Amino acid sequence: MSTSRRFLELRDLLLRFREDWAGAQREFRWPAFEQFNWAHDYFDVIAAANDAPALRVVDDAGGDRSLSFSELARRSAQVASFLDSQGLEQGDRLLVMLPNGVPLWETMLAAIRLGAVVIPATTLLERDDLSDRIERGRVKGIVTDAQLAGRFAGLPGAPVRIAVGAGAPGWADYDRSYEAGDRFDTARTRADELLLLYFTSGTTARPKLVAHTQASYPIGHLSTMYWLGLKPGDVHLNLSSPGWAKHAWSSLFAPWNAAATVLAYHYERFDARALLGQLARCRVTSFCAPPTVWRMLIQQDLRASGVTLREAASAGEPLNPEVIARVREAWGITIRDGYGQTETTAQVGNSPGQPLKPGSMGRPLPGYRIVLLDAAGRVSEEGEICIDLAQRPLGLMQGYLDDPARNASAMGDGYYHTGDVASRDADGYLTYVGRMDDVFKSSDYRISPFELESVLIEHPAVAEAAVVPSPDALRLSVPKAFVVLAANCSPDADTARSILTHVRERVSPFKRIRRLEFAALPKTISGKIRRVELRKLEEARGAGAARRAQEFWEEDLR
Repeated sequence: MSTSRRFLELRDLLLRFREDWAGAQREFRWPAFEQFNWAHDYFDVIAAANDAPALRVVDDAGGDRSLSFSELARRSAQVASFLDSQGLEQGDRLLVMLPNGVPLWETMLAAIRLGAVVIPATTLLERDDLSDRIERGRVKGIVTDAQLAGRFAGLPGAPVRIAVGAGAPGWADYDRSYEAGDRFDTARTRADELLLLYFTSGTTARPKLVAHTQASYPIGHLSTMYWLGLKPGDVHLNLSSPGWAKHAWSSLFAPWNAAATVLAYHYERFDARALLGQLARCRVTSFCAPPTVWRMLIQQDLRASGVTLREAASAGEPLNPEVIARVREAWGITIRDGYGQTETTAQVGNSPGQPLKPGSMGRPLPGYRIVLLDAAGRVSEEGEICIDLAQRPLGLMQGYLDDPARNASAMGDGYYHTGDVASRDADGYLTYVGRMDDVFKSSDYRISPFELESVLIEHPAVAEAAVVPSPDALRLSVPKAFVVLAANCSPDADTARSILTHVRERVSPFKRIRRLEFAALPKTISGKIRRVELRKLEEARGAGAARRAQEFWEEDLR
């Protein structure tokens, strides 16, 4: 059986069992391919004479451009020919730093055809980060927007430099790709050859280099397709910035594995009302966004938005139950949480048609065997989320590039360790507890920041929150909340008292938040809250420190 046919059979199996989680778990098995090239073995097959829209890019200025599957196949062949003419070869490293626009998808497909190794990069990166990526990534080529080319000025390495748009002296013009031939002999890549190198967002340390192969993301994202509930003909919008793994998850591999249309929304400044307008105008059927976006959306009048979604999903960080309830009330659909990492495809999720449990992120997805290990390394009902390597999923990374010590730590005992903690109930549903380094003790009780943050977000004055330990002479530490207020709310004692009372009435006494501070939350450039910075901020104060401005302690408010 050909590689193309086998891949399509696996894809169709998951589509057939789209609302039958038990059946998909029972029937699905990862393939073992010696050779695989997603552009040749899959995309070209479904693109042949296919005039259905593959990509639609819209923006707030009125821009609206679509390309069919057949047009994208032809254009990516032209771009591959152009990259080849510039001196890029199979195995070369290509840093791609582009905004949401047609050239981004053309370049990604072209790089796969060429057998190049792509290093995706967000457009927010500055010189130090770019220098690190060029050096450690051993970058030979760069494709970026002409307006961003100046950030690379004077940086050594990367002799092949290509700019999209005019005004980048010394850079090759991407538009010359339109003059290239549209017949390109796609590289016959091994399934285990490198395809993607991701620099992680680095919430606690220097970014790691996560290595994915020609198979691990392209084929591995069948699990993501299944979690999202995608099917042919869908219009799928994923709100994720280019350069991060989630963009490849839900704006490239998962929707195109389902032969769905990728809708890309480019905006200069996020506006929840404008987003709702695009969801309605473009008749989006499937939408995935991080919790921060969902929290902004529920500040709007969802009922009047005209949105007609069939599927809604969230990933990146756990989604608070209050947000899920608000969306269900307005739209009659349930946001389905999912879990995965840059190092993997979607591992756990609430898949379509399955009963949902409040607060749970679902069950292991087809192809993933998840176990929870306690501090002693024993299988438990609560512990670190780990993947059993005896049944290694294809969606797991090849490893951390050039880092044997970190690889041994992450995968040296027969399991891949995620660093996240969850609990499992009698029905196999997993509930997120927190990062291993986020969970803390107060008076010898284990405290889950996420649990308390979920209660906080239910208060109408709270837009976002992060909970960390604050030093205490009696209890060693107590839970403290850093809170971002909703619009038109005052950062005063009355608001603090109301929030603390709200939490106290909903949690056990040992869990209650005893300190609160109104402040902005530090985040990585990918949008994840850096609780480690807040913890360090509190640790530096010590027990008995004076109050900061806009900080309120429970004993002060009685």
